[in-house]
Order: sequence, then structure tokens, then C-alpha cells
Amino acid sequence: MLGSLIQRPRRNRKSTAIRALIEETSLRPQNLVVPCFVLPGQNRREEIPHMPGVYRLSIDLLLKELEALHAQGICAVDLFPIVSPEQKDPYGSLALDPNGTLPEAIRTLKKELPSLCLITDIALDPYTSHGHDGILNASGEVENDASVEIFTQMALIHAEAGVDFVAPSDMMDGRVGAIRRHLDTEGFSQVGIIAYTAKYASALYGPFRDTVGSTLKKGDKKGYQLNPANSREALREARLDMEEGADMLLIKPATFYLDIISKIREETLLPVCAYHVSGEYAMIMAAHERGILDATRALLEAHTSIRRAGADFIFSYAAKLLLPHL
Repeated sequence: MLGSLIQRPRRNRKSTAIRALIEETSLRPQNLVVPCFVLPGQNRREEIPHMPGVYRLSIDLLLKELEALHAQGICAVDLFPIVSPEQKDPYGSLALDPNGTLPEAIRTLKKELPSLCLITDIALDPYTSHGHDGILNASGEVENDASVEIFTQMALIHAEAGVDFVAPSDMMDGRVGAIRRHLDTEGFSQVGIIAYTAKYASALYGPFRDTVGSTLKKGDKKGYQLNPANSREALREARLDMEEGADMLLIKPATFYLDIISKIREETLLPVCAYHVSGEYAMIMAAHERGILDATRALLEAHTSIRRAGADFIFSYAAKLLLPHL
């Protein structure tokens, strides 16, 4: 009788070929965006202690690395500046230098690797002496609207240099709409916006802040980054960013927030991406160094889970390590 038959799902898992035939989620080089830390000067390469395999690079050395990664299928990178402490001030003034490190990197990379998609971070934390993502008022709080005005100018400078997408990571209210209007008015309607839609006030950003020298001197970022306990708040932010003209939506961090990725995926037809952040990468690499787990296997599993949750692509420090296995 039919009811007495034993169901055997294992028949669909009995060989590599069969498992590949019905695999539901793929991870390809094209699904990865490489975050890059750009140093001023020439022939400079600095190891990042808590992020094995990741380096701060001057533009000439970065170009060589990206030529190799692009040849292996990487099609997009995200650029972050390294600013020396003596060049920082409370207003992040260097962010508006049209000849600064990021505009120079954009011009060089776009000239030498025109088929590579260039994304730049829009926020002030690498540039400010206090480490916040915007400028502070007399009470020591981040001033939303004044900061947004700076971001619009910063985005225009990057657009003029040739960037493909700007990615405002500051979490100020209204900044996506303000940037969109300013770029359109100035004739850069083709430059896209990847909105940091759900950037949570996470404990996992420490290695990044050490890398760019943006460790907070006072206060915290809970007043503008999302509460890790909340999910409806992320959906509201997603709706606002869509209304303001975002081209893509980003969730950060990734593996602790797979439910948020999934919920936003269901909310929008826009591309959704996630940022596998410095702390996520550093934890796995530290466990690997202690012999607790295999970094490659763990990172492949983590990135597959992010794709399975609904992310179209992933900002990842592990890209170079993963490429040979994709």
C-alpha cells in the first residue's frame, strides 16, 4: 500500500552529481564585493593585525591586486580611505577634498579597470577626530541635517571622479533622498545609491574601526544605528530608502541578521545585499588559527547562508580566500 512506503529523501543526496543537480543556492565570484582600504602615497602595504589576509594598500598596489581579482570574476569593490590622525578634525574636512585619496583612487581604477564596478563609502567616521559618522553639535550629539549636507557634497565629488555607486553608511535620516536629488541636479543621474538600510549598532565593527582609525573617542552610535532587538524598524528604513530613490538595499552585519535579510528580501524587488563585517571575518579566522575550525569551510557556509537568506551579493573580506573554492 502507498501508505506503507518509506520516504527516502537521502536518494537525492547520494552522490556529488545529484546534490549539485538540485542545489538551491549558489555562491559565485560575481556575488562578492571586496572592501578595500586605500592608503595615500605609493608602494605602501600594511598588514591588518586582526584581519589576516586583509591589507591597507596604496593605489598602485591596490590596482595590481584588483587586476588579479577582477580576472578571477570579482566585478565590484568598495573603497574606504585611510586618513592619518593629524589630518582628522571634528568636521571631517578632508572628506570634501576633490584630490583626496578616494577621488584619486576612483580616477585611477576607473581608467585602468573600466569594467570594474566602483563603490565608495559615504560617511565621516574615517575623517573625524571623534570617530562619529557625522558632525557633532554643542551637546556632543550627531547633527543629522548638517551631516547630510556634507554627504551630498561628498557624493558629488565621488561622482565627478567616476564612481558607479555611492553607499551612504551613516544612517542619518533623509540622506538617500538628499544625495539622489543633488546628484540628479548636478547631472549625475547615472550614479547609483546603495543604501545602508539596516545598519545595526553591533559589537562586530571593532576590527574595521581599528583599521581606519575611527574608534569612538566618546559616546556611541546607538542614536543613529539600529537596535539589534528590532526588525520592524529595519522594514521601515527599507521603505523610506526605497521612497527616497535607493537603487539597492544593504543589511549590516550579515550572519547575526539573516532574518532581517530575509524580511527585507520579501519587502522589495530591489537588489538586496549584505555586509559580512570585520568582526564576523575576524572571529572565524581567530578560531581557525587556534585549530577550532576550518576557516574556508566556515566562511563558505556563512556566505552560503547569507545568499540563502536572500542577499543578491555580499560585501566580504573573505573574497580572496573563497575564490579558489567557488
